[in-house]
Amino acid sequence: METARTRVDPLTGARVVVAGHRQRRPRTRSEDCPFCPGGLEAPEPYRVRRFPNRWPALGEGRCEVLLYSPDHRASWATMDQAQAERVVELWRECARELGARPDVGYVLLFENRGADAGATVDHPHGQAFGLAEPPPTAMAQLDRDGGDCPLCVPPAAGLVVARTGGWTAWVPQAPLYPYALRLAPVRHLPDLGACGPADRRSLASLLVSVAGRVERFFGGPAPYFLWAHQRPVDGVDWPSAHLYLEINVVWRAPGVPRYVAAGELGSGIFFTPQEPEVTARRLREAE
Repeated sequence: METARTRVDPLTGARVVVAGHRQRRPRTRSEDCPFCPGGLEAPEPYRVRRFPNRWPALGEGRCEVLLYSPDHRASWATMDQAQAERVVELWRECARELGARPDVGYVLLFENRGADAGATVDHPHGQAFGLAEPPPTAMAQLDRDGGDCPLCVPPAAGLVVARTGGWTAWVPQAPLYPYALRLAPVRHLPDLGACGPADRRSLASLLVSVAGRVERFFGGPAPYFLWAHQRPVDGVDWPSAHLYLEINVVWRAPGVPRYVAAGELGSGIFFTPQEPEVTARRLREAE
């Protein structure tokens, strides 16, 4: 297999991992799904499962696939509480074990849901990258010189969508996509490893709640990006680290993609076509 290589653009400083072998990865349908029980990647029955990615973006086994359910049609919106908790536990286990590797400085947990979000397999699953160092997006929150943690400041009431236990879900005041959500514990918890059983149960419950609201608003499954940012595993203290998740639906209306276009990629400034307060109200009403 070809080795993934990181290159840096000398003009912009952008870092790009070149992994040419991934161009050949297949797209599968439900009848030949490798993630269903009995399939290529899941030969035995399971409730949740993790394994090395056959088409890794990074080398040395630092990319994993995380199966959320044996049910091909499942989603966060349709999971019961017990299954959602199993997935959160799977995230925690993966972050701990992948993060223990000496060549990993940051574990990124993420999910591309649906073909419009780039998923090549429809079965409910996420992924994990064991990055050598914290990525620029995470560093924007981590590299702070004192001051209040933005995630410890309660969001404006008009942006809040749901609360469960010690967790809050709200629409960011400057979202990249019209239908975006941020989920974070009220307490300053740095990572999943610092979350107790009650914290993890609340996160699972909140994910089911907000995913259900999104599906009810859009009239069915909607494609989205999901990722979690937490404390790096590079040995640095990082007192500013505050665990949070982002969900960005890639539609701006049912079945209508929200494209990130030239003006945004060329400028680094994003333009959203809807007020975040409107998004929050619509998702609150989709209870």
